[in-house]
Amino acid sequence: MIEDTSANILKHADENDSADIHTDQTIIVVEHLGKSFGDNCVLRDIDFTVEKGDVTCIIGPSGSGKSTLLRCINLFESPSVGRVKFHNEDITHTKRPDEYRKRVGMVFQQFNLFNNFTVLGNCMVGLKHVLHKKSNEAREIAMQYLKRVGMESFVKAKPRQLSGGQKQRVAIARALCMSPEVILFDEPTSALDPEMVGEVLNVMKQLAADGLTMIVVTHEMQFAREVANKVVFMENGVIVEQGSPEQIFMHPQKERTAEFLRRAQ
Repeated sequence: MIEDTSANILKHADENDSADIHTDQTIIVVEHLGKSFGDNCVLRDIDFTVEKGDVTCIIGPSGSGKSTLLRCINLFESPSVGRVKFHNEDITHTKRPDEYRKRVGMVFQQFNLFNNFTVLGNCMVGLKHVLHKKSNEAREIAMQYLKRVGMESFVKAKPRQLSGGQKQRVAIARALCMSPEVILFDEPTSALDPEMVGEVLNVMKQLAADGLTMIVVTHEMQFAREVANKVVFMENGVIVEQGSPEQIFMHPQKERTAEFLRRAQ
């Protein structure tokens, strides 16, 4: 696990800000977040909270800002306004985003594996060069998580030798190797052939059952219904509605939510 001292690097909030609502279980708070690219406003006034053990599924039509929101949460994009807080510390403009990303991992739509590394090498690289683990320890940790996603027999394979579903499972194992508190999943099944989707969703379901805190941008409505405890519906850069799966799927309060779900399910 990441040492608690790394949290000191993330302190950028004024002392007066510490009075905000916060519990010991609160990990991430997004407050009034907005993002613009030039004159194009992609996100507007986004607010939500992630508690330990939450599985938050973000749904909505393409182009609604879902992936940009994840990139802002993980600081791959800098929010134009608002802030992201991690354990009640404002990290929006931290000068050490790498320290933050040790604790908030990300799994990408297009896998983002290193093509010149083996499966094992992909999982060891962050352990050795970011967490500074020795090779033997890095190998042991990598094998642990490759077994967890059912990819231990492919350790010598290169990404080009794997199916899409296998690549995504390796990407999940690589993220898990860093022992993050939260993993962000950016449409992890959208680049897969239909027959490969199930193997990745099954891994994610098991991770959720094990208590991993997850934020998942997805078009898989059944997964959101069955696995999430929070669902966020976005459109045109705003959160239209958020609540439990029962609230969103069975009793949506907004007509636009109901219309989207009728077409998506």
